[in-house]
Amino acid sequence: MHERSSVAELASALRADLHRYSPGGKLPSSRALVEQYRVSPVTVSRALAQLASEGLVVTRPGAGAFRVEDRRAEARTPGDTSWQEVTLSAEGCTDRTPRTVDASGLLATLSAPASGVIEFNGGYLHASLQPEQAMAAALARAGRRPGAWGRPPVDGIPELREWFARGVGGAITAADVLIAAGGQSALTTTLRALAPPGSPVLVESPTYPGMLAIARAAGLRPVPVPVDADGVRPDLLEAAFRATGARVFVCQPLFQNPTGAVLSAERRPEVLRIARAAGAFVVEDDFVRRLVHADAGPLPRPLASDDSDGVVVHVCSLTKATSPSFRVCALAARGPVLERLRAIQVVENFFVPRPLQEAAIELVGSPAWPRHLRTVSAELQGRRDTMVSALRLHLPGLALPHVPSGGYQLWLRLPDGVEEPALTSAALRAGVSIAPGRPYFSAEPPADHVRLSFAAVSSTAELTEGVRRLRTAYDALTASGAT
Repeated sequence: MHERSSVAELASALRADLHRYSPGGKLPSSRALVEQYRVSPVTVSRALAQLASEGLVVTRPGAGAFRVEDRRAEARTPGDTSWQEVTLSAEGCTDRTPRTVDASGLLATLSAPASGVIEFNGGYLHASLQPEQAMAAALARAGRRPGAWGRPPVDGIPELREWFARGVGGAITAADVLIAAGGQSALTTTLRALAPPGSPVLVESPTYPGMLAIARAAGLRPVPVPVDADGVRPDLLEAAFRATGARVFVCQPLFQNPTGAVLSAERRPEVLRIARAAGAFVVEDDFVRRLVHADAGPLPRPLASDDSDGVVVHVCSLTKATSPSFRVCALAARGPVLERLRAIQVVENFFVPRPLQEAAIELVGSPAWPRHLRTVSAELQGRRDTMVSALRLHLPGLALPHVPSGGYQLWLRLPDGVEEPALTSAALRAGVSIAPGRPYFSAEPPADHVRLSFAAVSSTAELTEGVRRLRTAYDALTASGAT
């Protein structure tokens, strides 16, 4: 049984048994729980931590875990917080765009599925694909590095900045790189630096929901620019700049999320030319360059490597190829904008913890790193092929216009009459979680879609079973006419 599901099951069992203990009473020892439930000590520790986070138990080092005393009868009448609705609302403010802070699209990806549910909506590698031993060894070595626990340079450790700069190429040097705490943080910093509240920002359509959440939380207006199999359409990008006066365009030129499209060689210079003519920045989210599939040909270079005028702000993270908790990312930019990015990052975060930066240097410099990338490359190709074959066999009505050669997801259009909320709910009842397409659009979507991830499951066998469950859900939905 996977560790995550074991923890969830043990936490559920302990939660159900809490009524047996009086308020303040002690639960059985960790050793007793290990023997009773036949799980590891780590599982017991994590299950108790889960209950503690829910406010049901309190753990005391050396003493054990205790049921929390019930103080509800003593609780005072809650205060009136309705005033916050007025304060937080931007209604009536005609001089700016209202901020909407909506993390629902992200939480669907970040939250662990219920026990027994196959995860087709995950955004990270399954634990079996993560380089856990290599990361642990890198972290151990990093902790012994001279000065590893001291204050790092605010821009990041020079050695790590140099490594990221080599990955971008072109005119980018270590002096143009800032180390950030993951791609989401880097994108947040970038939009704050480039776009004042109330201004438009051009985004691909469809696009990553986290980008839309960042923009809206900053009070920006996301304006969609359609994407096809060759990436963003330059004619529509130019028209959008002209119509809106936007000064920022955010894109994922390589294995775009969710479509998997790659910006074509013909369109790359056009995008840079159009942005330069508009006096605008291109934010290049190069998020899965290291998740290329084994059968892919040579990859195009980052847009930033072909940019001589400082148009591109490049974002590249290690997280997708390692672990959700390995949040190390690079921001690369040239010209005065770099100082603004640096200033905002310092104000918001000071710096990325030095031990994590040192661990990143140790990891990418170890022989285990290229071996890990080769393993992941082969695994992702196999999983992609398994899912594509299963979908074509069992769900031919779901249109798959593009099979990507990198990344971790497939983007499917639903048949007319099949609505994504109904299919998503039916799938979850059948034991498989999928991502509805609506959150990927900043305006009205042209059709119903779903996104299926093949990286967050344990094996190809689980992929096949997940598609079988999805077929069960689809058949039940279409048979009932509840579409």
